[in-house]
Amino acid sequence: MSISYDSIRNALLSKGYRFFDDGDYNLNLVGIRGADKHSNQFNDWLTVSFRSGGQRMMFAFLCTTDPGLYWRAHPANVLGTAIVRPGQYPGLWRLGKHQGRYPALVQCGLITVYRDNDRDSQLDSEVKETGLFGINCHRATPVGESTMVDRWSAGCQVLASAADFDILMALCRKAAVKWGERFSYTLIEEADLWK
Repeated sequence: MSISYDSIRNALLSKGYRFFDDGDYNLNLVGIRGADKHSNQFNDWLTVSFRSGGQRMMFAFLCTTDPGLYWRAHPANVLGTAIVRPGQYPGLWRLGKHQGRYPALVQCGLITVYRDNDRDSQLDSEVKETGLFGINCHRATPVGESTMVDRWSAGCQVLASAADFDILMALCRKAAVKWGERFSYTLIEEADLWK
C-alpha cells in the first residue's frame, strides 16, 4: 500500500474531516484499516502527518485497528468486543499510561465502537455504542516486533513495533509542548485512500 502525506490529507478532506496543516508538530494521527476482516495480524497502519520547519513529514507504522482473535472469542464486555468505528474523534487521547504500566496515549474523549458478540473470527458491525471504553493507543511487545495480535488488542489501536511506538510517543511529547496533551484520532478504511 502506498501512503503519502497528500493521500492522507485528501482522504480526510474528502470526508469532511479536519486535517491539521498549520504550524510545526500539529499532528494528524490517522489509522488506516486494511480490507481483511478476518486477520489476527498487524495489517493496518497508524500514520502521523505534520509539518516541521514548513516541510511535510509523515510516518506510517504497522499496527492493528482491530481486536485480536482471543478477544473476539472471549469478549471483555457483555455487549461484545469493541471495534472502533471509522470516523474522526477530536481530543480522543492524552498522554498517560496504558493500564498504569507504561507511557501511551490514553482515551479521554468519546469514541464510537461496534460491538461484535458472535465470537467468530469475522469482524461484524452489530451494535453501535459511544462512550469511554479505555480505547488507548499503545504498543504490543515491549521489545522487538509482534506479528500476531492475539491478546494485544481488545479494541485498542496497537503498534506492532516497540521502536515505532517510541518514535510515536516522542512525536506526541514534542507536539504536546506546543499544542497541548490531547490528540485527535481519525480512522479511515484502506479504500478511502483511493476515492
